[in-house]
This record gives sequence, C-alpha cells and structure tokens, in this order.
Amino acid sequence: MKSRSYTCLILISMVSLFFLMMVLYGVFSPQQAGISILRQDYQLLGRPLYKLDLNWPKNPELFSGNVFGVAVNQYAGVVYVAQRGDNVPKVLVFTTEGDFLMYWNTTTLEMPHGIFLADAMSNPTVWITDVGNGPYGHCIKQYSPSGNLLQVLGTPGKAGSGLNPLQFDQPAEISVLDSGEIYIVDGDGGINNRLIKLSKEQEVLWVHGEKGQGLAQFYIPHSVTIDNAQRVWVADRGNKRIQVFNSLTGDWLGSWGSCFTEDAPYSVRLTPDKKYFVVVQLNTNQISLLEAPPVGLIGQCKVISVIQLADEVKPHLVDLDQKSGALYVAEIGAQQAQKFTPFSLGEAFV
Repeated sequence: MKSRSYTCLILISMVSLFFLMMVLYGVFSPQQAGISILRQDYQLLGRPLYKLDLNWPKNPELFSGNVFGVAVNQYAGVVYVAQRGDNVPKVLVFTTEGDFLMYWNTTTLEMPHGIFLADAMSNPTVWITDVGNGPYGHCIKQYSPSGNLLQVLGTPGKAGSGLNPLQFDQPAEISVLDSGEIYIVDGDGGINNRLIKLSKEQEVLWVHGEKGQGLAQFYIPHSVTIDNAQRVWVADRGNKRIQVFNSLTGDWLGSWGSCFTEDAPYSVRLTPDKKYFVVVQLNTNQISLLEAPPVGLIGQCKVISVIQLADEVKPHLVDLDQKSGALYVAEIGAQQAQKFTPFSLGEAFV
C-alpha cells in the first residue's frame, strides 16, 4: 500500500513538472493559455516579446529632465536621449550597453521633441525638432554626433505655415531616408497640421496640410516612418489613427483606427525585420506591436503583442536598434529612457 502511494506521488510530481516546463518554455503561448507574464513593473501579452534591460543605462540618475525622444545609431552602438527642463543638458549620449559617454553642451535647443539619427553607416547626423517658443524654437536642427549645430530648417523663433521659406509651428518629428529625402510632421499642438516631403536639396515635393478628420487631414500629426514598400505611416494623434500615404506621389492609401479606440498613437516605428510596427500609446501606458501589411494592402490593424507599462510612465517616442532589435523608449512621466530586448519564451528569463 505504501509502495503504491509512493508511486502515485512520483507520477503526480512528474506531471506537474511537465506542465510547468511547457508553460515556461513556450509550448503554450500567452494568448493560447490565456496568461500574461509579469516582471517588475510591466506586463507582456502575446508574441513577439520584449524584456526590460535592468542594466540600461548604468547611471539612470543622469536623467535630470523630462525625456521626450530617443534615437539609436546601430553601427556606432550609441543612443541619444533628448530631454527638457531648465538648466539640464538637452541631449545625453549613452552606449547601447548602458555606459554614459557625454552630454551636449549646446544652448541652441529649447524644447526638443522628436529626435532622429540619419545616415548612420557613413555620415551620421542627429536631427531634432524644437517646439520651444523662444528665439530658437519652431524649427528643426541638424547636429553632428557630438552636438555641433550644422544647419536649421525653418525660421528660428518664428511660428508660421510658410513653405517658401519653410516655417513650422511646433514640428513634432522628422524622418530622413538614406537617399536624403525628408519627411516632417509639423504640428504638435500648433496652428499647423501637416505632412511635408522635401527633396535632398530641401525643396518641397508634396504636402498635406489641412486640419480635420477627413482623408489626408490631420489633428496633431505626431510621428512618421517609411517602410520598404514606399509607404509613409503617420501617427495622427488627435484623430486616434494612423494614416498611410504613397511616398512618391503623396496619394492617400488608407488608415488604421480600430486599434486606437482607447488612446491615440504617439509614436510609430518598424522592427528591423519589417514585420511589425511598434506603436506607443501614452495615456494607457502601452507599447503595441502591430502586424505590418504586405505590399499593396493596408487593411485593418492587428495587435500582435503588448508591453503594458506601469501607471504614469507616459511613454512618448521610441526608436529601435536595427541590428539587435532592441527597443528604446522615452518616458515623460517616469523621466527616463528604458531599453527592452526581444526574447522568446524558450529563453532563460533573466
């Protein structure tokens, strides 16, 4: 009798251990099993998954202002973090491993908003949109990697809607292709609500510039990215949608809105494999991965996985390391930038 009970106990233990292994190592996905993974102060739902790098940066106390933007040079292994505040350095520079390199000693930035790393492989420069209302605001600036001002787009200190010469009103973000073509979303709450494409010579090629809820109209266009299928994706924040345009002609191609009923999209970026869009929703403290549609199709948005951050973190803009796939998040509420790295459930969770 004792032998039989002992055998049953062993069998029960083996079955329990088998089930635990299946859950931990990915035989069941969170969606299939109806579970979520809780770590620190965030949750992960669905696949692909990201885990927080607790060692990045190594000196988080260096964040001394409100962090608004982040940009990565995957070839140099460098991360630029833009922050706001009185008497704080406007840009901090870290390695992708978390070591602090330098801060920019510049007085030419008032209120940085979006930040973009251009021509990373051959001649890297950093573009920053400035939404300040002082003598350096309402324009877009190009800097060297060490913070030397190279050029300015727009009329510093003068808000406007002109195209010749260019005048901006609280420009939100810029994206610069390897070809030199420039895409700008202009209107982080100012009078402008427009998407502008410039040539390499900075001539206006096309523009959508009307406030409203209709097709190709905007209300606070906040972020912009371009995919490999010649499509421009714009986070139309005030209208709680993403609008899509042909990058060559500027023609409207479609929009996504069903994924943003609770909160608007603030940032839009592509993963290195071009399979997913990373979209930030500030007020719900979420970072979502949306399935990227194939060429010739826009369709409806589909959420694949979610990083649910803690309350009041307020993620704003993001960037991805195009080599490692690491995700960097600028967080206004938490006053910091954080790094998330991709992983699968079959990997050790450390």
